[in-house]
Amino acid sequence: MHPDDPFDQKLTQERPDTPPSDVASSERTIGRHRAPEPPRRGVRALLTSAPARVALATGVSCCLGVAAIAVVRTDDAPREPLAEAVAERAAAADQAASRSLDRATSPAPVSPSPTPKPTPSATKKKAPKKPAKPRRPRPVAGLTQAQMDNAKIIVDVGVDMKIPRRGLVVAIATAMQESNLYNYASGVLPESQNYPHQAIGWDHDSVGLFQQRPSSGWGTVKDLMRPAYAARAFYEALREIPGWQEMSVTAAAQAVQISAFPDAYAQHEGRATTVVAALV
Repeated sequence: MHPDDPFDQKLTQERPDTPPSDVASSERTIGRHRAPEPPRRGVRALLTSAPARVALATGVSCCLGVAAIAVVRTDDAPREPLAEAVAERAAAADQAASRSLDRATSPAPVSPSPTPKPTPSATKKKAPKKPAKPRRPRPVAGLTQAQMDNAKIIVDVGVDMKIPRRGLVVAIATAMQESNLYNYASGVLPESQNYPHQAIGWDHDSVGLFQQRPSSGWGTVKDLMRPAYAARAFYEALREIPGWQEMSVTAAAQAVQISAFPDAYAQHEGRATTVVAALV
């Protein structure tokens, strides 16, 4: 293109009065027209040539249009920065995932069922009643507790055998005379001392409350040393006495015992009656 071309002149006039330092050093203008420039090499030469300037102007205008479109599109897009938006969305996704994981792994709390209050009848169970111990009879008629206990055994056995009250008085009076209501062992029978006893006598082989002799057929030493057995043996012998109920206490007792002192039993009748009355 010729330097006098109007388009070239126009471009030349629109250029700044002070071109870049690298161009100003090589340009020389004479009047209205630019002096011929020596041929240039390299990229700078290509950029400063007339066709290159036209292409450059065209390219710049195209780039400016693209930039304008990019600016318009950028202005139309949301103003939230992309990095912050991505971070916030990732945090929201993590929170949602953690909540779903908690719901999946953590079982729902189960409220404990209220413990029923025990009823008073359930908490306080009645203890099984222990069999009541028989009351020891209170001594009467000047007897000791041991004597009264032995008298109770004699009376209880007679009541169990359905012996009339007069027979109970005969039995108590007899025991008072024979042993003073103590359970005797015999010094003649050492075996008798192997069993519970309260005293030791020396009247042949007589043992127990009624001083019954094993040698006379009343029973074994072991049996006769038990007050209950001795009392039963006496009542059975009394039953065999015909008309014993019409006899005096002394006569009835002597009929059973056949003692060397038959009248000795009479002295105990009053006390025996008092004891039986206290026990029946």
